[in-house]
Amino acid sequence: MPQKCYLALAAAAAVASVRDQGAIWSQCGGVGWTGATTCVDGAVCTAQSDNYSQCVPVIATMTASTTVTSASKTTTTSPSNTVAPRPGTLKFVGVNIAGFDFGCTTDGSCTTGAANPPLTQYSGKDGEGQMTHFVNGDGYNVFRLPVGWQFLTNNIIGPVDQTNLAEYDALVQSCLATGAYCILDIHNYARWNKGASIIGQGGPTNAQFAQTWTEIATFYKDTQKVVFGIMNEPHDIPDMNLWAGSVQAAVTAIRNAGATTQMILLPGNDYTSAGAFVSNGSGDALKKVVNPDGSATNLIFDVHQYLDSDNSGTHAECVTNNIDSAWAPLVEWLRANKRQAFNTETGGGNTASCVQYMCQQIAYQAQNSDVILGYVGWSAGNFDASYVLSELPSGSGSSWADTELVAQCMAPKAGAQRGSMS
Repeated sequence: MPQKCYLALAAAAAVASVRDQGAIWSQCGGVGWTGATTCVDGAVCTAQSDNYSQCVPVIATMTASTTVTSASKTTTTSPSNTVAPRPGTLKFVGVNIAGFDFGCTTDGSCTTGAANPPLTQYSGKDGEGQMTHFVNGDGYNVFRLPVGWQFLTNNIIGPVDQTNLAEYDALVQSCLATGAYCILDIHNYARWNKGASIIGQGGPTNAQFAQTWTEIATFYKDTQKVVFGIMNEPHDIPDMNLWAGSVQAAVTAIRNAGATTQMILLPGNDYTSAGAFVSNGSGDALKKVVNPDGSATNLIFDVHQYLDSDNSGTHAECVTNNIDSAWAPLVEWLRANKRQAFNTETGGGNTASCVQYMCQQIAYQAQNSDVILGYVGWSAGNFDASYVLSELPSGSGSSWADTELVAQCMAPKAGAQRGSMS
């Protein structure tokens, strides 16, 4: 054929080929997948599970690295704003086991009588069985155990109530028995009841907050797989530097109580938003929080990020993977500051959109597992299966079945055979 026609057809074929290739972070395979199975240049189709494969970047840097050669050695340096994905495995994957936080609202109010322990001995759901299934059947290794501050102290800003602590400890011990890490999460939004109640800023004093953590840390000081989640989702904090002072008081209390090596999670503003962690000043304020020896060892930033239209975690459908808006900027900041973060709340409905976007978010986090430690889904425990973000497995005893989002995406063993505990 004439050369001109040949070149035109070749160009058209090339365009069609590109169109048939998946964009970075898009789906490229999985059971029943009928779309593109190859990726654009710079990405490779990588299986996340039997049900989902994704176009993952081979490398993604904002600027090029510079190689310097001398007579004695060759070194490679990267600009401070370089973000180079480092493929790996997330250290922690798990789910929240809710119930002790029931009755707590975003103004810090907690109705103690509404707390609903997710344990059969307290007439709740079988949280112990759920956790055993999640570990053995899904490969989870961490559970977050939210609890109201008012429950722990029996409705007074004062000493921890030992009877109530023993009840909460029953859940902690069930968690520890699985071999998993257990996050102790005071679920009070940096407040104690409504009004001008922010800790250290019109509400409980830093000393009162530290007292609670002193007692909790003393109780668990020798338990290495306990993680101290200082506070769930602070929001509308007027002064982040003052809040950092409150966090510092809790950290100092925990370490001085003898819990010197466990992880402590430091929460920022805007409901611990991962997307706003840098822009709202949380990062700059909290990076000044240190251990009594001046180090930042095992002080991990606590972040949350949902995938629905307003990042509230109240809708069944997901609209974003959060990579450009939240995770990429946070990863860059964490690397530049030599710190790590833990996504202790994320989730979505049991819908195709959430499977798609959640798998993309998880893949990106795994690509950056040097600074993102893992994720904890919201939520199982005492929630009803009809709850919009339910990750509650159905079944009992030795037989359980996971929700769609867990089975297809969130579990490390996603895509493996389901329905029984190993």
